[in-house]
Amino acid sequence: MHGNNIQTARNIALLAPVPLQHLLDAQLVIKTEGRVAFGSQRYDLFRQLDKERNGQPVDVYIYASHREGHPDGETFWRATYVGHVESHLGAYPGSMRFRPKSTADDTAFAVFWEVETLKPVAASEWCQVSNLTGFERIRPYGQPFVPEGPILIQHP
Repeated sequence: MHGNNIQTARNIALLAPVPLQHLLDAQLVIKTEGRVAFGSQRYDLFRQLDKERNGQPVDVYIYASHREGHPDGETFWRATYVGHVESHLGAYPGSMRFRPKSTADDTAFAVFWEVETLKPVAASEWCQVSNLTGFERIRPYGQPFVPEGPILIQHP
């Protein structure tokens, strides 16, 4: 269960890097629209996630990447995954109101994953990546690494 009292899937979670500027801009989108969408090429991963979660929201552990120009920005964020939509010719289908302003010049994506309740969290509330276990894996990662794209993990 996420800290916001929403019942989430207990068996699976999402670990993903998102550029810090997108996270900062996403806060306004969350405030005005209630959810925000981030892009990915990993359509297979999000299809699997939607199959495994059985309609439940999923906890998301976000690592703020591309921190240039924001040395004091929060590194760790949490959100609740609520679904994904396929792109339309690489772009978010419909209105850009669910996309952070900083994504206006992004490259084309295969899917857009949508989250609610996006917020920065203190390092003390973050799970060390080395202690996380990939979904359907036996052992934790065991060494620190920075995810280069979204990955499915067992719920910590």
